[in-house]
Amino acid sequence: MFFNSLPFLIFLPLVVIFYYLLPHKTRWILLLFTGYFFYGYLHPQFLVLLFISTLVDFYFALKISQSKKLLNRKIYLAVSLVFNLSLLFVFKYLSMFLPDADPMIVNINKATEPIKGLIKDAVYFSIPVGISFYTFQSLSYTFDVYFDKIKPQTSFARYATFVAYFPQLVAGPIERYNHLSSQIFAYCKPLYKNFSNGFRLLLFGFFLKMCIADNCGNYADLIFSNYSSYNKLSIIVGIISFGLQIYADFAGYSLIALGASLLMGIELMNNFRTPYLSASVNNFWKRWHISLTSWFKDYLYIPLGGNKVALPRWVFNILIVFLISGLWHGANYTFIVWGAIHAIAYLSEHFAKPYLCFSESKYKLIKFIGGIKTFAVVSLAWVFFRAENIDNAIEILKLVFTSKAQHTLVFENTIWIVLSIFILFDVVLRNNRIDKYLDDKNIFFRWTVYLIFIACIITMSGTVKHPFVYFQF
Repeated sequence: MFFNSLPFLIFLPLVVIFYYLLPHKTRWILLLFTGYFFYGYLHPQFLVLLFISTLVDFYFALKISQSKKLLNRKIYLAVSLVFNLSLLFVFKYLSMFLPDADPMIVNINKATEPIKGLIKDAVYFSIPVGISFYTFQSLSYTFDVYFDKIKPQTSFARYATFVAYFPQLVAGPIERYNHLSSQIFAYCKPLYKNFSNGFRLLLFGFFLKMCIADNCGNYADLIFSNYSSYNKLSIIVGIISFGLQIYADFAGYSLIALGASLLMGIELMNNFRTPYLSASVNNFWKRWHISLTSWFKDYLYIPLGGNKVALPRWVFNILIVFLISGLWHGANYTFIVWGAIHAIAYLSEHFAKPYLCFSESKYKLIKFIGGIKTFAVVSLAWVFFRAENIDNAIEILKLVFTSKAQHTLVFENTIWIVLSIFILFDVVLRNNRIDKYLDDKNIFFRWTVYLIFIACIITMSGTVKHPFVYFQF
């Protein structure tokens, strides 16, 4: 089910109403069933994978907890890890190593050889929605049990509720068991503050998605699908448009998830903190997709030794984290290059820090220059993230300097209005959240903001509804 759809606008209020009507001891059962309904609404066939992944991690977490021998604990952890990564490999990465498949032939196979056709379709064209998100969330639970950070849940249904919690199921934030379960199973009465803040988050999230992401997505698609026809400036604008699209799209989804959850008194972790205002790549990754960054830090970077190792090993650890982060995003070598660009930028900043550190400078001009530099590096990396292959990405970057085409990308007047509002709020919010920012404002100011967002959503939403970018991951 998509957040920006009529079914969700009906689904969410019904869930909230029944949530508070039920006795608090049975509310988690509602969350379990609504999670599976939400996930299976468009693709019910993928419910099997969600269920199996949940069952495997639940079972092996119990076995880890019950085992006294370290070797057995390691074996159970390894089995859980291999199983989950195998699911990801088969449904997300196997196609990288297989010959290309013709969609038409696959459709013929589905009619004449159903089993063969369905397998081909699943491997090549049907990545289960959000598989990387719920796999990582479930794995974090197994890791935490292994490292004795938490006690395992003994009820499979209750554990399944944690994995299938619908607001953040398909695109995060990637929650930890302690943080989410302590709220899912706790008593919460309906509070005006939760409804008010939840409404603010939902409204701003829909504004980001429908007014910024969907509009910018149209221009990004024009450039990336036909870059050879546009002049240099238009290509640069197209690249920036994609950077704005993916930020507004993913941050918008995260805010909608936070808002929907807060309506039920459950606080999810923040996933974004105005990342494009960062003065360094290091700082950017503390403010972009925070739940994934913290996941890699806790379950990959630190187990590899973190920064408590010799310099060459630390460099290796950084490279591994960024390259795997790139691969996490998809089955294309472009994502690995995207991760490598961020790794090189991160390491370059580290080694240049004794001579020049943009983010810690006391001079605003130096920080501003650092912000421009960081945005340029991130935008460069986005070209590889968005392009179909590495050759296309390189060609686009070449044309930024060499294009002789005359065709110019023309923006509609309305896009300037919503972009101005978006940039204004990004600067004003800096490291803050819209609901917290509006807390101490008077009622006139708050309702002016609400009405501006509502008016923009009604009159200036993108004409094309782009799927949430991170649904594919």
